[in-house]
Amino acid sequence: MGEKVLLVDDEKDFIEALGERMENRGMDVSTTTSAKDAIKRVKEEAYDAIVLDLQMPEMDGIEALKAIKKIKPDMQVILLTGHATVEKGIEAMKLGAMDLIEKPTDIETIAEKIKKAQANKIILVEKKTEEKIRKIISTKGW
Repeated sequence: MGEKVLLVDDEKDFIEALGERMENRGMDVSTTTSAKDAIKRVKEEAYDAIVLDLQMPEMDGIEALKAIKKIKPDMQVILLTGHATVEKGIEAMKLGAMDLIEKPTDIETIAEKIKKAQANKIILVEKKTEEKIRKIISTKGW
């Protein structure tokens, strides 16, 4: 199975089309039009990456990013926007976003960013596992 991705955008037609194209590339894709629903899903499931729209009606991408990072600090989040500003991009990166992509974008760009996110996640998991093993070995006195 390919990368597990959550697409979050209030434009239903957009995420359905994008999700279908990503599934055709072997990705396991879930979609939602609600940032609040995305936060709920992050609590319940593991994802390799989240592609999150910056501007949504009930909660914007920056607020959703903050909430997601509070729940899972290592989550790889790629922000997607049709209204990118340098200030928003800088703010998103400071809050832990992996990248900011402007709409419209091609599937190749998104797929490349998702593969990079999955690789980053694997590295983070490996580092945490190494730390746990070192701690166990040092405390057990073997």
